[in-house]
Amino acid sequence: MEQFDVVVAGGGMVGAATAIGLAQQGLQVAVLEGTAPAAFSSDQPMDLRVSAISPNSVALLERLGAWENVRAMRLCPYKRLETWEHPECRTRFSAEQMHLAQLGFIVENRVIQLALWQQFEHYPNLTLRCPARMATATATDAGYTIRLADGERLQTRLLIGADGANSQVRQQAGIGITAWDYRQHCMLINIATELPQQDITWQQFTPHGPRSFLPLPGHQGSLVWYDSPSRIKQLSAMGPEQLKAEILAHFPPELGDFTVLGQGSFPLTRRHAQHYYKPGVVLLGDAAHTINPLAGQGVNLGFKDVDILLHEVEKAGSDWAERRVLKAYECRRRPDNLLMQGGMDFFYTTFSNNLLPVKLLRNAGLKLAEHAGPIKQQVLKYAMGM
Repeated sequence: MEQFDVVVAGGGMVGAATAIGLAQQGLQVAVLEGTAPAAFSSDQPMDLRVSAISPNSVALLERLGAWENVRAMRLCPYKRLETWEHPECRTRFSAEQMHLAQLGFIVENRVIQLALWQQFEHYPNLTLRCPARMATATATDAGYTIRLADGERLQTRLLIGADGANSQVRQQAGIGITAWDYRQHCMLINIATELPQQDITWQQFTPHGPRSFLPLPGHQGSLVWYDSPSRIKQLSAMGPEQLKAEILAHFPPELGDFTVLGQGSFPLTRRHAQHYYKPGVVLLGDAAHTINPLAGQGVNLGFKDVDILLHEVEKAGSDWAERRVLKAYECRRRPDNLLMQGGMDFFYTTFSNNLLPVKLLRNAGLKLAEHAGPIKQQVLKYAMGM
């Protein structure tokens, strides 16, 4: 039976970042992942799954040596952010106001994962098992014994669950979740835009859900359409031209002309693990918490989890696997994740009805927020992880 200090279940963005960070600290690390990301080629169509990467996340990826790999593939910086319901009541943020070169970057999730995987080869103490699937995880006095689907067994002092919203690690460890369905689906639509490269991401609120635009490299963009499951199902069955007509009818004129390139959809569900750890096991990213993707903060929260766990492990020295270290990680991350979840739910609920008094109040609020000065800057700093 092979022995490791840490086994990371899940080789996605959060799991891969965690594995590299722990390998940098000299620990023997194994990563379990079922499917390798497809190789990158500049002529590939853009993936539907993209993230708005904050400066805090960029700093982590730089420390892990992966950010240059991202830059060598593709990304799109954005310098401005606007949100509104009524066109005359807008809240605007800009990099110039914050004395920054940009507010963040829109990057394909697969590109970030690939950039991290490219770093694996620099660490002889990091072992990648792919394809590999965890069958069982059993707590022992020394940590966890993991049996893979092919029958192989691994022993580890610490098992890390970075295996997504339906985390098997979380289930095997007997950690419960609090969850509810938002009763909405989210549709992602990649488009080729008539407008040249844009540096703005915007979001318009409607009673049926937000309509958002994320800039992508070149003459491209990503549209995000929230609506009822039945409406999204109807839209998903349409051809490109019919879908374009629906987008033109329901998105603001800021979009300009475009061509539909591809689309996909998924349900919106909020989950939060009742605990982030038990002796010998700890959860990160979507395994611990999922959030309404309203502001694209999901992966940034996951990277903040990674950042804090790495800090606590390094600070603990030889006692890095002790329960108090995992508790310190949870104590630092749980309040922040709850605050972000609550904030997104507040916006979602506030803007998801058509009562006139509420509508007037929320538009007045957006107009006031535009002139809130230091408060507005602090809100943006928090969202950017600064």
